[in-house]
Amino acid sequence: FREYGVSRCVFNSSELNDIEYIRSEFYNKEELFRFSSSLGKFVGYTEWGIKQANYYNSLTSYTEGLKAPRETYCLNNVGNEYRAA
Repeated sequence: FREYGVSRCVFNSSELNDIEYIRSEFYNKEELFRFSSSLGKFVGYTEWGIKQANYYNSLTSYTEGLKAPRETYCLNNVGNEYRAA
């Protein structure tokens, strides 16, 4: 059994409004829940994942803190990818 998290940036251009930061939590290759910067909240995909998403959504400061990587992490790296291509 393996539990792991994955952060990624999904983008259509190098403009900030076209970039989405997603943080997903997995267990045994199944996505349980994720944070989406486009939605600004966690979404659960399993019974346990829904409970976890509701819990994390109740932590306003934690959820607000996860909105920052879209600009600090994704925006800089997406720009580098566009320049490299």
